Amino acid sequence: MSRQHDKVALLFNANKIYDRGVIEGVGQYIQASQCSWDIFVEDDFVYHRNTIESLSIDGIIADFDDPETVELLQNVNVPIIAVGGSYQNPRFYPDLPYVATDNYALVEMAFLHLKQKGINRFAFYGYPADTPKHWALERQHAFLQLMEKYEQESYYYLGDQTHSHNWVESQEKLAQWIKTLPDYTGIIAVTDARARHLLQACEHLKIAVPEQLCIIGIDNEELIQYLSRISLSSVQQGTAQIGYQAAKLLHKCLNGIKVAHKPLLIAPLKVAERRSTDYRSLQDPFVIQAMHFIRQKACHGIKTEQVLDHLHISRSNLEARFKQEMGKTIHQVIHEEKLARAQYMLRSTEVPIQEVAEICGYPSLQYFYAVFKKEFGVTPKEFR
Repeated sequence: MSRQHDKVALLFNANKIYDRGVIEGVGQYIQASQCSWDIFVEDDFVYHRNTIESLSIDGIIADFDDPETVELLQNVNVPIIAVGGSYQNPRFYPDLPYVATDNYALVEMAFLHLKQKGINRFAFYGYPADTPKHWALERQHAFLQLMEKYEQESYYYLGDQTHSHNWVESQEKLAQWIKTLPDYTGIIAVTDARARHLLQACEHLKIAVPEQLCIIGIDNEELIQYLSRISLSSVQQGTAQIGYQAAKLLHKCLNGIKVAHKPLLIAPLKVAERRSTDYRSLQDPFVIQAMHFIRQKACHGIKTEQVLDHLHISRSNLEARFKQEMGKTIHQVIHEEKLARAQYMLRSTEVPIQEVAEICGYPSLQYFYAVFKKEFGVTPKEFR
């Protein structure tokens, strides 16, 4: 049986959303099982490799996507549970209990989300092949397999490993690749961080997202949402479940119960659907331009007249095009965009409701409440 207090080290870097989710899952297991563990994590929640040898510990849960960690733990003689990405080649897994993100399932979920939106051209933005990120290569392979399975033409770009010295040049090269893509392509980015590169490049190129290109990331990193004007759709990994299962396996090991050295694959949870894939299959170039303008300016108090001025087109002409393409008037679409923005802010931020009303272009809080209640049957406060 295990001792009264087992000392367990979690070798992760909590500046990454994946690692934070895994640590949270470990915590959920501790709460659920009431096991008596003394958990070691550095005060800054960053794992420093030079400290591991000096630790007196009974068990380890570690990020095996990091090659240095794998090497460091080779001769450590305590129970170790490995956490990392899945491999298509089973020989690549370590000879340890292993809980894995299902990389194929992540990319497939992103692909099917785009497909359900009516997208029928697909691209992938990954990491360069010389990086030690095996999971990025696995996701690239998954994308190419899916393209073959669904008989789709594939476009992909691996780009540079970006840093402060090459950021501008890397973005310029990425922009050149984006310009080669056909309109109405859905791009799957290997991570949310890479998806942000795409959003910024599209903004500089004046390419409308999602009207001309759709973008979806992987990780559901909330911080990214605050750094881009267009909110990013993303596949949410089952990180808490990964951590929970890893802790459960370690608990068994510490209690002398043998566990299989066979990878346990954890499926992604869902697509967190946001603006970057809110695609409507529009064909009319004037409606596409108008929609992009409305999405950018709806909350600035624009009316139909400003949309007409922007496009240099007559009211009757554009109204007829909107009726044909969307079955709505320009005014209705502006109204819906303002309310959609308000809903997003109420759901995803803690901005005071008075400020939400102002940001979304309503002349008073009272008017905002009246419009919102009429549309949704609840007040903004009740909705939040």
